[in-house]
Amino acid sequence: MRLWHNPASPFARKVRVVARELHLTQALEEISVLVSPVNPNQTLAKVNPLVKIPTLQTDDGVVLYDSSVICEYLEHTYGQHHLIPNGAQRWQTLRLQSLCDGVLDAAVLCRYELAVRPEAYRWDAWVEGQFFKINNGLTVLNQSVSDFGESFQLGHISVACVLGYLDFRFADHAWREKQPALAKWYETIKGRDSLTSTLPS
Repeated sequence: MRLWHNPASPFARKVRVVARELHLTQALEEISVLVSPVNPNQTLAKVNPLVKIPTLQTDDGVVLYDSSVICEYLEHTYGQHHLIPNGAQRWQTLRLQSLCDGVLDAAVLCRYELAVRPEAYRWDAWVEGQFFKINNGLTVLNQSVSDFGESFQLGHISVACVLGYLDFRFADHAWREKQPALAKWYETIKGRDSLTSTLPS
């Protein structure tokens, strides 16, 4: 399999963590590419018409995107419900992933606004609106920590990628001060090999 990614992408990191939790690193060729909303990567465009990462090409030559679909494929093919459980827990896991994907969407949009858009055209109120979503999501995650248990499934991987991205791109946001239960949980899991080996720098 081949995975197009960038180490800074939290969505790609989620897939890379899943691959490591499923012991697929030897079966996965990771291809690091640069992507930009204003300068599409022409090489990636030949594989993914949306020119987005992560993008996975299976051993059968099928190309999959986005991160949630890729994670579902890897779990379904290799995980045997290790990361996405059956029954009612499945929907809890996928709901948690969806919440985290929404938080990351808002965070990445803020990153683009602040780092890519020319300063004269930046819209502060729009950024504040995105951070409203981020903070709401973090509050729900903080309230949900007691339900996480001892497992480390796809939903928990998604939470870890959210917190890692905020530390990476928005270190001054100081999310730990308002979300102490979430911060305590993160301290217990952030040393996992799958997370330390994919940490953006």
